Amino acid sequence: MTYRSPLLSRPGAVAAEGLDQGVAAHYGDPLREQRALAAGTAVVDHSQHGVVTVSGPDRLSWLTTLSSQDVSRLAAGESAELLLLSLQGRIEYDAHVVDDGETAWLLVEAAEAAPLAEWLGSMKFMLRVEIADASSEWGVLAATTPLLESTPCWQDPWPGVVPGGFAYAVPESHPGQDRPWFEYLVRIAELDSTVSTLLAAGMTLAGSLAVEALRIAAWRPRWGAETDEKSIPHELDLLRTAVHLSKGCYKGQETVARVHNLGHPPRRLVFLQLDGSQHTLPVVGSPVLLGERNVGTLTSVAQHYEMGPIGLAVIKRNVDPEADLTVLDGDEPYIAAQEIIVATDAGQVVGRQSGFLKAVR
Repeated sequence: MTYRSPLLSRPGAVAAEGLDQGVAAHYGDPLREQRALAAGTAVVDHSQHGVVTVSGPDRLSWLTTLSSQDVSRLAAGESAELLLLSLQGRIEYDAHVVDDGETAWLLVEAAEAAPLAEWLGSMKFMLRVEIADASSEWGVLAATTPLLESTPCWQDPWPGVVPGGFAYAVPESHPGQDRPWFEYLVRIAELDSTVSTLLAAGMTLAGSLAVEALRIAAWRPRWGAETDEKSIPHELDLLRTAVHLSKGCYKGQETVARVHNLGHPPRRLVFLQLDGSQHTLPVVGSPVLLGERNVGTLTSVAQHYEMGPIGLAVIKRNVDPEADLTVLDGDEPYIAAQEIIVATDAGQVVGRQSGFLKAVR
């Protein structure tokens, strides 16, 4: 059954497609909504996302053994991000985790929820954990400012470097610092009334187009957008928030350690400032060209209220970071200036002396 948010009945709501199917793309004025969201005066219906719960006294130590992150000492109310990887180190699940002292709440993309709950259930063995897909009961409201009390809230650690993490981005000042992000768990039956209370208090509604524009501007990768069947954490700068490099063994750890210490990721995430003269946007999935050579794929695109058309792309690691690229949508070319997110010399930290990449302080 396809999810449909009760907030889609709000005046002006236009339904989103793709990853955000089931909620509003906007409520009539996407750029105004984006400004309000950036200013902290708007709330977003994020209830298309999946929610998986893990309860029981062994939940945090168990999740630590399975995942790329150490959440064994996660205190009530604290947030984390973890990845579940394949044996080859490829990203299978990306979960936003907040613990309330009794239950670990895993906020994921809609397509992740059911298979993640099933896989976790298969890994219980004799441990004291209980897993449930709670997506039909719980939704998510999101904002760039604290909103609600007495409900679990995940605060995005991006772009900070968490304990055990490592940054592959070049700049000293990361644009993600301008985008604090909070995701609040709200019962779907109470979504409409909760939003009505927030609107009465002076908030406005923003749609998923506003969320995507701010996410792209913050260089924040998203599962299902920037990831594919070959993605490893290094390519997306996810070692900064979702990987603990010195924790115990987990599936995929060998690849994570080998690429980080001795090798280089084959691809890298890049930010694109697109030529805005066409007054249109290329479609996601369009090839990214260097000259006539295909070097990558456009993974996300948006119209930003200040910067104009922007995007994220995953391209080959050795592409000249100074070169202008072209996004080719059918026969329509879009010239794109790139900004480095993952350094061209990312990885191979053993014996590193110099290069784009700087060690975390």
